[in-house]
Amino acid sequence: MIYAYCRVSTPHQRLERQITNITELYPKATIFREFYTGTTQNRPNWERLMTQIKKEDTIVFDSVSRMSRNAAEGFKDYKMLYESGVNLIFLNEPLINTSVFDSTKNNLLNINIETGNTAVDDFFKGNVQLINNFMMALAEQQIKAAFEQSEKEVTDLHSRISQGMREAKKNGVKIGLPQGTTLTTKKSLECIAIIKKHSKDFGGSLEDPDVIKLCGCSRNSYYKYKKEAKSN
Repeated sequence: MIYAYCRVSTPHQRLERQITNITELYPKATIFREFYTGTTQNRPNWERLMTQIKKEDTIVFDSVSRMSRNAAEGFKDYKMLYESGVNLIFLNEPLINTSVFDSTKNNLLNINIETGNTAVDDFFKGNVQLINNFMMALAEQQIKAAFEQSEKEVTDLHSRISQGMREAKKNGVKIGLPQGTTLTTKKSLECIAIIKKHSKDFGGSLEDPDVIKLCGCSRNSYYKYKKEAKSN
């Protein structure tokens, strides 16, 4: 089975780009969508995927940043899945695909030296093992570095946004919408239409959790749209 895991961490981000990138290469992938914020580590759809995944299955990610919230968590999950026989593919970071890691393992030195001198044989075998250990350590470090770089980029982005907002406030620029203002977007209009058609509160047949899935938005956004739908 080929699975795809797509995740956004804020209600304002959208999954479409990740889904498009993956389905262009893996059109038959079963997609797991995750909406959750950086303030919580709850990933119900990731946990659901973990209960379904089997040896020799494949999980495709648009990028390494979509796999985890931080570097330590990502590297831990990577090793766990790899050791379980699951293939991992990262479209934006192909050098850390598990197939590349496998290639490194398959190209380790396999030299059997027998000179008849135990001391000499042990010396050469020990050095071959040291070289192999070094090669595997380098491969693991490359994977770990990819997760760390991803975490750093996200942290730097948040820092730049916060700094920009502080500078704007210092210069008298008002951040956000005036109180009581409702921002209308294409996404909000689409969700409101879905809510009015399918929600039991509007004469439809679906409960809120099912309508949320149809909308493809976070719970917070859904209830905001639902409130707007009621006021229209």
